[in-house]
Amino acid sequence: MKKILTTLFAVATMLSARAQESPKEEDFFKILKVTAPEGTLLEVGGLTVLPNGDLGVATRRGDVWIVENPTSRKPYFRKFASGLHEILGLTYKDGALYCAQRGELTKLVDTDKNGKADLFETVYAWPLSGHYHEYSFGPKIAPDGQFFVTGNVAFGDEEWWRGESRVPWRGWTMKISETGQMQPWATGMRSPAGLGIYEGELFYADNQGDWMGSGGVVHVRKGSFVGHPAGLRWTGAPNSPVKLTTEQLYAKVDPRQRRDENGRAIKPENVVNETPNVLYALKEQFPNVDIQTPAVWLPHGILGISNSEILEIPQGTFGPFAGQLLVGDQGMSKISRVFMEKVNGEYQGGAIELRSGFRSGVLRMAWGKDGSLFVGETNRGWGSAGDANEGLQRLVWNGSVPFEMRTVKAMPDGFEVEFTKPVDRKSAEDLASYRVESFIYKYHPVYGSPTINKEAMTLKGVKVSPDGLKARLVVDGLKKYYIHQLTLDGVRGQEGSYSLIHPIAYYTLNNIPDGQKLAVSELSTTNTAAAPAPAAAAPTAPAGKKGVPAKGAKSAATGESTRGAKPKLVEGQAVTMAKAPTYDEVKGLLARHTCLACHQTNKRQVGPAYADVAKRKYTNDQIVELIYNPKPQNWPDYATEMPPMPQVPKADALKIAAWINSLAPVAGSNSKGAPKP
Repeated sequence: MKKILTTLFAVATMLSARAQESPKEEDFFKILKVTAPEGTLLEVGGLTVLPNGDLGVATRRGDVWIVENPTSRKPYFRKFASGLHEILGLTYKDGALYCAQRGELTKLVDTDKNGKADLFETVYAWPLSGHYHEYSFGPKIAPDGQFFVTGNVAFGDEEWWRGESRVPWRGWTMKISETGQMQPWATGMRSPAGLGIYEGELFYADNQGDWMGSGGVVHVRKGSFVGHPAGLRWTGAPNSPVKLTTEQLYAKVDPRQRRDENGRAIKPENVVNETPNVLYALKEQFPNVDIQTPAVWLPHGILGISNSEILEIPQGTFGPFAGQLLVGDQGMSKISRVFMEKVNGEYQGGAIELRSGFRSGVLRMAWGKDGSLFVGETNRGWGSAGDANEGLQRLVWNGSVPFEMRTVKAMPDGFEVEFTKPVDRKSAEDLASYRVESFIYKYHPVYGSPTINKEAMTLKGVKVSPDGLKARLVVDGLKKYYIHQLTLDGVRGQEGSYSLIHPIAYYTLNNIPDGQKLAVSELSTTNTAAAPAPAAAAPTAPAGKKGVPAKGAKSAATGESTRGAKPKLVEGQAVTMAKAPTYDEVKGLLARHTCLACHQTNKRQVGPAYADVAKRKYTNDQIVELIYNPKPQNWPDYATEMPPMPQVPKADALKIAAWINSLAPVAGSNSKGAPKP
């Protein structure tokens, strides 16, 4: 009987612990597959919903499908057109479909009403050099009914790393009328796969690359220059609204076109400990040019590596997030949530992850009539965290409100965080629950950029609103044009004492607003992390949590509270595991956190193979620390630096670390636990 009672008590304890576990994103947003006929390859390049609710799907292979009853269990696929050239955008207007092929904007019409297009009309054709990278994206319908289309740059022959505009309007946004009149709109684009209309204005998303330190959401006004110099080649044309020239830019920013003693071009690499150029500095250097820095940076490797579709959330859809933006990411197979405001006439705002785990790279999105989100996916030749080559899925909200940061807004002395649900006041008034850091990216001809000028900022106090839905953070030393990372991992919800589903927001502070600053007397300055260490021995960890301090406990080594702050990792204090996890057990985590985009098990890729990391004999905790704070100097043979990954939960990071260490060779045996690529 005693043994039975003990077992029942253990089960009850386990169930209680499970009941208190904070919900995750998948508990609110479910991913469903849209079932396509067997043999249909949906490498989706374009999505649009027709007035009757049918779904238009364009593929990179040149097909256009009409999906009837697309939200049903058995939707009907009807081929509408075929034989087009790599469609990477689709929209509907006035009874016709419009798509961007590689070399033209095309109108498709079913004139005889038999369900198939029989009229293919070239609205406008643009030049091509034939380079493989000259993708064309769009169209998006402007408020005046015209179409926006963007064009990728090509790359050099010898300088294969350098983006080039070999023919007119590569690296540009074009505005095209239904009658085929084209006006160049803006330049500075590199790989502009994402377009969206918000508040009647055009925004675009690019991905990391040469001159592009990281992706982001950029406001594109007529005459804007947004950073990449390739398209400046055509600013001398009489119809160009951009007046900056390549020569003017290169007089201020070194393009680093060097050759060795044999006359061969030298690929530019990141220079450590230099005084770097930054994109926002061009605003002062060229006051008569409309230089547009990102309204919202999307930190590389965290909120994307190949940012794509920008789509506004309609009213009545996705609950508290209506009116905000969704931004897809092809490389990381995820969707982020973006909220913006105008300060001093300029857009700025923040970004938070919404949902990861899609089966392939998220390229296109469209709203269904039922409020669900269609997600079109592809990864052929581009790679993605999702390992399928194609996909068409739906994201469905279950109607329950998640505990999240709804918005972050800039204040004269810091930030105001609004929550979707009331917070637990004790945790929200504790400065140990928050961290604020700032950083920026270099503006240079190197592929991507490490984060630079990273600084932990002083949090002077916090004021929580009476209803528990807002927290005003007073932060010392705000930096204009910098990304401010707000980490709220100690804030708990009033309901269930749950943690935030996504505790990190990235706010781009293009302008610091005027207004009333809070008085010190209005603020809570409680900081349990700064409390003196107790004279007694450190508290004992709860049963079953060996090596993990109890909630609210203080570190025996430092006396600092462990609640609300990232645990300090000490060698030898890894969570004990009876058995290292297998590759199958960690594969989902590697995909979710986009580790597989840069690392393979036994083969060098963008970063070192996991097996090579295992040979370094780091402890599990040291690997976790390197996930949070990489040390590129440890791997000097790799040109692309790993970005910090603070968003990876420690439990996931420890599991990944334990698997990596299981790959270390054992005397007399081979590594185990992972398949060879």
